[in-house]
Amino acid sequence: MAKMARTLKKLHIWRLRHISERNFVLILSAFVGALAGLAAVILKTLVHRTYVLLMQIRLDVFDGANILLLVYPAIGIILSVLFLKYIVRNKIGHGIPNILYAISRGGGKMPHHNMYSSIVASTITVAFGGSVGLEAPIATTGSAIGSNIGQWFHLRHKNVILLLGCGAAGAIAGIFKAPIAGILFVLEILMFDISMTAAIPLLISSITASTMAYFLMGSDVQFAFSIQDAFQISQIPFFIILGLFCALVSVYFLRVNLKIESAFAKIGKQWIRILIGGVLLGVLIFLCPPLFGEGYSQLNDILHGNPNSFITNSFFISANASPWLMLLGLFGIILLKAVATSVTIGSGGVGGTFGPSLVIGGLSGFFIAALLNQTGFSLPVANFALVGMAGVMAGVMHAPLMATFLIAEITGGYGLFAPLLVTTTITYICVRPFEHHSIYTRKLAKHGDLLTHNKDKSAWQLMDMQKLIETNFVVVRSGDKLRDLITAIEYSRRNIFPVLDNNDKFLGVIVLDDIRKLIFKPEKYDKYEVDELMYPLSEGDCVRITDSMTDVVNKFKISERYNLVVIDNDNNYIGFLSRANTFSAYRHFVSEFSDE
Repeated sequence: MAKMARTLKKLHIWRLRHISERNFVLILSAFVGALAGLAAVILKTLVHRTYVLLMQIRLDVFDGANILLLVYPAIGIILSVLFLKYIVRNKIGHGIPNILYAISRGGGKMPHHNMYSSIVASTITVAFGGSVGLEAPIATTGSAIGSNIGQWFHLRHKNVILLLGCGAAGAIAGIFKAPIAGILFVLEILMFDISMTAAIPLLISSITASTMAYFLMGSDVQFAFSIQDAFQISQIPFFIILGLFCALVSVYFLRVNLKIESAFAKIGKQWIRILIGGVLLGVLIFLCPPLFGEGYSQLNDILHGNPNSFITNSFFISANASPWLMLLGLFGIILLKAVATSVTIGSGGVGGTFGPSLVIGGLSGFFIAALLNQTGFSLPVANFALVGMAGVMAGVMHAPLMATFLIAEITGGYGLFAPLLVTTTITYICVRPFEHHSIYTRKLAKHGDLLTHNKDKSAWQLMDMQKLIETNFVVVRSGDKLRDLITAIEYSRRNIFPVLDNNDKFLGVIVLDDIRKLIFKPEKYDKYEVDELMYPLSEGDCVRITDSMTDVVNKFKISERYNLVVIDNDNNYIGFLSRANTFSAYRHFVSEFSDE
């Protein structure tokens, strides 16, 4: 490690002398993209190989059902938790929200272990049947790669965040061979404010990652599908119906996910969470095998004309069931997939909701098309499944553009562009009144940690209050005489004097202008105490150390004061925030991030 550190230092010095930081970021964006694409391929390959190995071990019971499906999910969750607890010895975080938090509160810095821990833990979870996706873990891995490379080369704050975004874009582009979707993922979900400075590195990273995935795995990275039935304008009303149905499914998914994860969070003991989650997930998968893992294999079968795969070995429906009963079973799987995903995450499994939203969306599109076909229409079910994938993704993730272009790139063209836009727009518009935030952002928004496209709000949120606190104020104590205050004035360069009790609790302030007449009356030095001269400040004149910078700005506006005292939650004095210094720092921050 020491040798590597010395090598990086030498490279950093050489770079400073010969390459500008902007050009160096372009070079690093290609490197980050290649590593993110490689990580995507490694993750998909590991999961596939592990899954194939596990499926070769069978203990069949009646009707060919593998009884090991009852225990595989619990084993996967247990191994994931043990890996994190005893090997990583740290928390991975919650996928995409972890990336968003790193951007808004962590200065774009992500732990080193995220470069590998998400791959290992999610491989164990998903290969053993955890009903979650791999996209969030690989996005976390790509982001951590970009973030740590930026930190290793001591890049500026904004470029560390930019490389983090390059890693995320490369990961999504690599796993789906969809470079435009990778860029839109960063724009819509990570809420980057795209400028030309950021757009080019993101594009380079996405293209590099896609190329790496093509080179290592060919065209069949995640999905490979060519549209067989051309879109007809007369189908628009049916895609509107699909959009409305996707909105209902999206709200259901969001609500179920929130309730189940909240229920698991209330369980104090980790082993009880694992036990309940493992047993419940095992029963669900044993009774309904399509819930095993990501679910992409069944979705691929539907797209390629084999819709019966979703009822394989199901206890509820046989292959000879009537079409209406098959539709009922499919609808049940749509509902249960949301439950299985939430149980997996809530009980300690590592994975994301990106993949499940695609699977649920594809099943929803197929369900609507098959339902309408049963009533006498003749609709292309594969097209509806593809558009349904985009619809539910737009509703769950609040990312209609990314969803649209992802499916367009997956299908190798824009033959479904019109229905994609119609469905995703309707779904997104219908979901927003019920769920203002996406599945990734709602918890961050609740705690005030969400970065948005509002430049002013985002700038304040990214700023660190503790770096702006001024502490060069001379303190006086309750009970001190005016004489003691005169001594404090002699040694102070400020015109404000905080008054504290003997336990450092903040009581109020004395302003020099208020006592100016008393300064020149020595006969009163022992007559007055500072308690008589100070005035206590209201809550509106104080800032808690836990307040956000947005709260600070609001208090400056409301109080119209030039200085706000900073205290902790126990009313202990910390320092002051100056209006002039705070807004000067804001202008400097915005100028740095807006530099083209």
